[in-house]
Amino acid sequence: MAKIHHTADVQTPHIGANTNCWQYCVILKGAKIGNDCNVCAHVLIENDVLMGDRVTVKSGAQLWDGLRVGDDVFIGPNVTFTNDKFPRSKQFQDQPLITTIERGVSIGGNATILPGLTIGQNAMVGAGAVVTRSVPPNAIVYGNPARITGYVNAEAMQSDTNQPATSTRGADTTPCRVNGVNLHKLPRVVDIRGSLTVGEFERSIPFAAKRYFMVFAVPSVETRGEHAHRECHQFLICARGSVTVVADDGENREEFVLDRPELGLHLPPMTWGIQYKYSPDAVLLVFASHYYDAADYIRDYSEFQQLTSAQK
Repeated sequence: MAKIHHTADVQTPHIGANTNCWQYCVILKGAKIGNDCNVCAHVLIENDVLMGDRVTVKSGAQLWDGLRVGDDVFIGPNVTFTNDKFPRSKQFQDQPLITTIERGVSIGGNATILPGLTIGQNAMVGAGAVVTRSVPPNAIVYGNPARITGYVNAEAMQSDTNQPATSTRGADTTPCRVNGVNLHKLPRVVDIRGSLTVGEFERSIPFAAKRYFMVFAVPSVETRGEHAHRECHQFLICARGSVTVVADDGENREEFVLDRPELGLHLPPMTWGIQYKYSPDAVLLVFASHYYDAADYIRDYSEFQQLTSAQK
């Protein structure tokens, strides 16, 4: 059964087993709190709040109507959630905006979360951040406004990419922790007249391309990709400037910096790809093995995880 401190004002009957509600917390009658949660002193939880299992809410946090909190979430001290974009005194919304905090999220102390957003699973929000846009799964954000600065468990690829390829015809290939992903060092030929780098389809580039596209003029704060393909292979080359790519197979996650035109990254099907940290002059060239097909895209990370798990 739940443990409720005698100074707490807990009006809801929906408190899960082994949940602790500490000194002077206030939980209104409509709230639903899961099992094994820890609601610390001086926390306020309104009526239309749903909280999963094993959630920790530290002192001073305010959870207003419209908040949905998944399992295993950590909410730090004095975190403030909001549910009205244009609040006025004594003027009430018919329905508060829904804010969703997916499972495994951690939110640092004094962060402020604007209404109607989704914080994706396993994401981390830094202390004091002001979150004005939805946060993708596994992203690390901080600042005001909060910006993506990294991804959870995305280890940086360690390889000597400054060395040229040993072959003038093929490419040196470095396998990665992420299933099927390879970093390619293509030949670079330096000449007094200028330099060139070259790749051959179905040789150094491991498929025949049917389509290419280029991404450029991306504001540095923006994140692109955030999807996987069911059948399409992609080969990424940053022809100018630099861009950081995260590859994810549903279990392993790795980060690559493409900052020279002789570096290419092969993303096979069923690889979740993200591109961010674009330099102002970045031009990303992508070769694809298939023509564009909207049905080939997987844009929901939870669906991607389910599909990759089913394949194992």
